[in-house]
Amino acid sequence: MTSELPKLLVVEDDAGLQAQLKWAYEDFEVIVAGDRASALAALRSEEPAVVTLDLGLPPDPDGVSEGFAVLDAIMAMKPDTKVIVATGHGARDSALQAIAKGAYDFYQKPIDIEAIGLIVRRAFQLHRIENENRTLAARTSKDERVLGTMITAAPEMVRVARTIERVANTNVSVMLLGASGTGKELLARGLHQASDRSEGAFVAINCAAIPENLLESELFGYEKGAFTGAIKTTEGKIELAAGGTLFLDEVGDIPLQLQVKLLRFLQERVIERIGSRRSIAVDTRIVCATHQDLETMIGEARFREDLFYRLAEIVVKIPSLAERPGDATLLAKVFLARFSKEMNPQVRGFAANALTAIDAWPWPGNVRELENRVKRAVIMADGKLVTAADLDLAEPDAEVVSALNLKTAREATDRKVIRHALARTEGNISSTAKMLGISRPTLYDLLKQYDLSA
Repeated sequence: MTSELPKLLVVEDDAGLQAQLKWAYEDFEVIVAGDRASALAALRSEEPAVVTLDLGLPPDPDGVSEGFAVLDAIMAMKPDTKVIVATGHGARDSALQAIAKGAYDFYQKPIDIEAIGLIVRRAFQLHRIENENRTLAARTSKDERVLGTMITAAPEMVRVARTIERVANTNVSVMLLGASGTGKELLARGLHQASDRSEGAFVAINCAAIPENLLESELFGYEKGAFTGAIKTTEGKIELAAGGTLFLDEVGDIPLQLQVKLLRFLQERVIERIGSRRSIAVDTRIVCATHQDLETMIGEARFREDLFYRLAEIVVKIPSLAERPGDATLLAKVFLARFSKEMNPQVRGFAANALTAIDAWPWPGNVRELENRVKRAVIMADGKLVTAADLDLAEPDAEVVSALNLKTAREATDRKVIRHALARTEGNISSTAKMLGISRPTLYDLLKQYDLSA
């Protein structure tokens, strides 16, 4: 029968200490190893959550080289393992070096069974919490995906996704309006994947990133010899998206003369390559996006009104990250999990001050700014937890932190409403209680609780 007790690996070459430690840990399944080879073999086969490691192992029982070699191997193979190192009396430098290499904690010899037992139990508890958090994060990121890939917990963003899902299988053109970094291309890809054109190509072009004199050839293609450098006939993005979806990002940057040609395509569904008079029929779905105010541009004669109504049969406004409560923290955890795996496996999560700073920051650069800050923080972090300083964010003051506490927020709201009511009734208790919809005794209790006077 397989033991269900948590597994503890004791790496110790002294047979007497092995027996003593094994006897002391009745609550755990104890595996004993006396050297590097047997320790790493046990690590692979048993996958213990916690390891106690004597740094003085053979063939270097009087030094620490072999112990550090075991620690390095554990951190490389199973970085989630909590390693507690044993050091000789006064060997504080070795203990600190072990912590820097990834050890969870240390204890000094001679052994105090009660003290080391406390450290071991705390290590098991932390390992269990981290495992639960990883499981929750994996389940959350899966459960809170919309349109296949977009992660959100904000009702505002879920409504956007549901709108896109409803129009996905129609042929209407969709315009996505939102600030830079809000996920417009991700939503456009989600629309494509949810549509009956998903087997076709998704072709994206950033109209602001291509020089004005090249944008026409990028969109419509050209014939060989149409202009200097046209050494072969080349299909444009519209043709490449035949049977699929063409995403025009930053459509507000299309010059006026090219807007006329794009309008003709939308009306007749045919194009002519540069240097050709042959009309080519193309069946493609148009999705566009911009952060600009196109209605203002229409009033200033910088964008054609007839083109706007062709492109904007359905308009979807995308909220900024600041308008999506909770999403910054949710997305930050997803980014950290991805980047730490790729770039810095020792990073396990966010410190409390980092999460508070993430909640408080207005994110003017939206999701793109958040992603970039988390990536940089993971790379630069010295410890296991990313701090507000690693994110280059100021730690919020006490007033901001307290605002995140529901009890504090409710009390602040109660105080404000009671003050307003008292002001409107000129301090009349009966009228104030009636206005607030509570009894006079309840009002008296609240006045006393919040130290308010009528």
